[in-house]
Amino acid sequence: MTKSLPPLTWFRAFEAAARHLSFTAAANEIGMTQSAVSQQVKALETRLRVALFTRHARGLSLTDSGRSLLPQVGAALEKLAFATEAFDAGPTADQLTIATSVSVAQWVISPYLTSFVSSHPDVRLRFLSAIWPDDFHTARADVEIRFGSKKQVGKNAELLEPSRLVALKSPRLEGELEDLPLIETVGTSSGWRAWGEVFPGTFAPRIFADSYGMAMQIAMHANGVALVNELLAGHAIETGLLERAHTASIAGQEGYYLSISEGNANAERFREWLHQQLTR
Repeated sequence: MTKSLPPLTWFRAFEAAARHLSFTAAANEIGMTQSAVSQQVKALETRLRVALFTRHARGLSLTDSGRSLLPQVGAALEKLAFATEAFDAGPTADQLTIATSVSVAQWVISPYLTSFVSSHPDVRLRFLSAIWPDDFHTARADVEIRFGSKKQVGKNAELLEPSRLVALKSPRLEGELEDLPLIETVGTSSGWRAWGEVFPGTFAPRIFADSYGMAMQIAMHANGVALVNELLAGHAIETGLLERAHTASIAGQEGYYLSISEGNANAERFREWLHQQLTR
């Protein structure tokens, strides 16, 4: 049986951290939080059963294993980038290309997309799954909905509201928030620990997901309470798939930011339509 490979994101985090000898600099480059880069590198070290870095108070240094792995990972990532260039022709004149995370496509756009399609029957839509800043760079999309901090998402990007974090659960899951299983979205700066700083108590997650959308899907089946960006919650609450587990919300350090190709009429129409959906 072929042994499964570690996730590509682990290698990307390692390669960036190895070049910069800094988790913080690597996080800024690839659009992740410092803690997410550190966690993914640690996961790779655990999987490979070797230490790749020596952690110092003011930075990192590569171990012998790290120095051995780096050129192989770098070459592999370059080869993958080269191999995909031939298939990325970019947007065409009669097509609106939208790059966004699966979470936004699933929970924000697709529930209402028929209204845009019916109002603009001549527009062909192409959706690309993208999360990190370099994903958007290679996608060359007309509309981009990026996730991260204001610093990470770049210029000419507007924060989509609402952007606070809310606790969601299935209507079938009964009990007080303090007594229910908690679902944590890894790779974000604000989670249940931040919630506990605002509302004193012990909030220890038992289930972990790598995106808000996945956390919501798990919560929808009454497995626990997900703390997610409120932007994603509207349709789920409106249709009764999820409900607020607490009336309050907390500020998040990341959000969803919209950027479009200025002068593209269809992109401007999509931006206007999206804002209408978010203010329903």
